[in-house]
Amino acid sequence: MSKERVFQEKDFELIGIQEDANKAEKDITPSFWKDAYIRFKSNKVAMIGLIMVIIIILFAIFAPMLSSRAYDSVQTAHQNLPPRVPILENIGILNGHINGVDVYASKGLGDISYLFGTDTLGRDLWVRVWEGTRISLFVACAAVIIDILFGMTYGLISGYFGGKVDNIMQRIQEIVNSIPSLVVLTLLLLVMEPSLNTIIIALMITGWVGMSRVTRAEVLKLKEQEFILASKTLGASHFFILMKEIIPNIFGQIIIMSMFSIPNAIFYEAFLAFVGLGIPAPAASLGALINDGFESFAIYPHMVVIPVVVLAILMLSFNMLADGLRDAFDPKQKKM
Repeated sequence: MSKERVFQEKDFELIGIQEDANKAEKDITPSFWKDAYIRFKSNKVAMIGLIMVIIIILFAIFAPMLSSRAYDSVQTAHQNLPPRVPILENIGILNGHINGVDVYASKGLGDISYLFGTDTLGRDLWVRVWEGTRISLFVACAAVIIDILFGMTYGLISGYFGGKVDNIMQRIQEIVNSIPSLVVLTLLLLVMEPSLNTIIIALMITGWVGMSRVTRAEVLKLKEQEFILASKTLGASHFFILMKEIIPNIFGQIIIMSMFSIPNAIFYEAFLAFVGLGIPAPAASLGALINDGFESFAIYPHMVVIPVVVLAILMLSFNMLADGLRDAFDPKQKKM
């Protein structure tokens, strides 16, 4: 009789299983948010915009707090001083000279430095510029909140229910959109004093229309999809469908539109301040600083150039960030 063979576990080896497992692991598709984060992180322009936005926000928060000078402190002896930076003045840059004349020395202020110079009343432009940036960022945040609370809600209701509700709401939206924002603000100034609240109310009246249109268009595309019809068949309420099915699928577009509304709101506030319809003096805003220094531009260009540069960098950074978010959240931008 032949001896019975006993097999051990190590006598057998599975071939190809590990390779298939590794391949399957590589083929796992990342989630939508992780995929969007990867695409955004790989966009160098968007990352530069994000870094610049963070830097400007930090300066706007901490620069006025850390300075010993107040934004509304008037010192007539320090009028119209050009920028003077202690380190850079040693190499002939930002050394406090105008047409070869040391303005600081001529006024007996040799031991004093103003990084951005002073205005016609001797107020520190360094503090006033970053105080004005605070105003611009506050208006930007208000614009985003208005877009989400008014524009998104209006577009959701109009697009989801459709029919007569959509027709009536769209006619109201067209009437509101036909009124220029400048006219709305001018009418508000007849019954209200010029202030930041007046600008925000003007944004509440007309600033939400763009977000409403985009939200409505996205809802019209989604509400006939199979998963929406399945939820309705299972007896889901309208509120549940809007909150759990539609909003998560349009959240990317909402973020993109909100980011694009920020530079528009910043420019809107700066323009109103430049034409004299913004916040009253002595409060500072970038538009008000540009308006104040415009008359002295030929002699003291720093009063206009500095706030204009900060405003341009702020708007450009938000636009770069918004473009990066649009590319990250758009599935068409994904490389196959």
